[in-house]
Amino acid sequence: MQNARRTTLADVARAAGTTVPTVSKVLSGRSDVSAETRSRIMEIVAELGYRGRSGRGAATHGGQSPFVDLVLSGVEGTWANRALSGVAHAAEEAGVDVVVSVARPPDDAWLTRLVARRPRGAVLALVDTTSEQLATLAAARVPIVLLDPVSQPPSTVASVGAANWAGGRAAAEHLLSLGHRRLAVLAGRRTHLYSQARIDGFRSAVTQAGLELPDHRVAHTDWKRASAAEQATELLRAAPAPTAVFACSDTMALGVYDASAALGLRIPDDVSVVGFDDLPEAQWVSPALTTVHQPIAEMGSSALRMLLRISADPAREAPREELATSLVVRGSTAAVAGD
Repeated sequence: MQNARRTTLADVARAAGTTVPTVSKVLSGRSDVSAETRSRIMEIVAELGYRGRSGRGAATHGGQSPFVDLVLSGVEGTWANRALSGVAHAAEEAGVDVVVSVARPPDDAWLTRLVARRPRGAVLALVDTTSEQLATLAAARVPIVLLDPVSQPPSTVASVGAANWAGGRAAAEHLLSLGHRRLAVLAGRRTHLYSQARIDGFRSAVTQAGLELPDHRVAHTDWKRASAAEQATELLRAAPAPTAVFACSDTMALGVYDASAALGLRIPDDVSVVGFDDLPEAQWVSPALTTVHQPIAEMGSSALRMLLRISADPAREAPREELATSLVVRGSTAAVAGD
């Protein structure tokens, strides 16, 4: 049987219709390549499964880069702050520095800068990576860990997430225990893995209770408070109106508060609300928000420690970790009022 030949830079260059130096520039983070050529090379790298030689990564004293990257989908809000604090805490314990950057899709500039820095590795938090981006990072020999992955990562990519399905189920069980039967869900984007897991967990408890969660009782939005308020208004105007709403993030739960106030509904007297994340904002509102606690800082710390493990041992199988969630009951939920 013939041994499979290793894909080379020349193979990538030939398939992309360019030169070996140009491919090398892309995989070393050089910016003097057109966006069109860069995109084509990244597609070919993914298609051919090219991986650079293990000696290509950055080297400083002792052969290890002194820093890691944290790439965030955005820095607004307290979710990013908690993730950063967790990563920074674990990095300080390990004696490495953290470089923070923001990925703004569909721009690949963050990827170019990251590869050029040659870090020890990178934690990508809520970054919706494409197969081409993942292949480029693998080819450049930059180890990565996805923190709260937006879509299902391939088996070759390490990740740290939360028990989203269990959290959604806990939210439903709590509302059902209070006698609520007309339930609604305010969810994030349909394509987001953690949003769908929360819906599925919620629906499993509803179904087990012998009830239904019809599609018209599940509204999707973009995770922003204003958009959530618009969708919540439509949910709460339905006849018969839901007596409880599960929002798949605390930010969207605040949108439910806004919609309820605009419609003259009282929380929890007229409608109970459960969020997800347990951000500080959950306790700033009145009544304080019942929510599913997601250990965001701990997830950040776990992701950084995982990254250091796999960067020290590239042959290690891509690990997966899922940290437990827990329900925090506050004043936004109460027993259902008589119909």
